Amino acid sequence: MSAELQTALLLLVVGMITVFIILSLVVFTGRTLIWVVNKYFSEEEKIEYEYAVPYIEDDVIYKKKLAAITAAVEIATGGQGKIVKVESA
Repeated sequence: MSAELQTALLLLVVGMITVFIILSLVVFTGRTLIWVVNKYFSEEEKIEYEYAVPYIEDDVIYKKKLAAITAAVEIATGGQGKIVKVESA
């Protein structure tokens, strides 16, 4: 094996080890950050809203359209969204 090939393989191995170490540090720091946030910032601190029927102005929006809008918001937000007011354009 020539000296140039040995140098190339050595650089390849050192580079791959360096990349592995850096990516391991990124994964470790990410998991640590997620653990700290989940432990010290619990879901109990979130503001709770009561569900209310959206305000409809003079029945301008029909009930089928309101049902479709409500279903779309439920799907898009995963049940976390809240419709406060619906206005017709």
